[in-house]
Amino acid sequence: MTTLNPFPKRYRPLETNLTDTPPLIIDTEANPQDILEAALQRIRASSELLQTLHCQSFKDGDVEDIPHITHALYLLTQDGCDLLKVAQQRMLNWKAPA
Repeated sequence: MTTLNPFPKRYRPLETNLTDTPPLIIDTEANPQDILEAALQRIRASSELLQTLHCQSFKDGDVEDIPHITHALYLLTQDGCDLLKVAQQRMLNWKAPA
């Protein structure tokens, strides 16, 4: 029995790409464990940045830093979510060895 690939194309662009020819892609046929690790790396970095911000005072910060910080958090979180979607789909289609 063959497993259908739920993705129409092997290479899935990240949602954070802003161009017509996306330079950042996910190889949907990569090892699901590697995809999951990449997702966890980004989600963990986002979480650690949020934790750092939670402990900081904005009294000494510059108001111009806020958009930079939120943009970095968005990129990390969205890329992590894109990777998690692919890993989840790959694991749903994975067949355990008989």
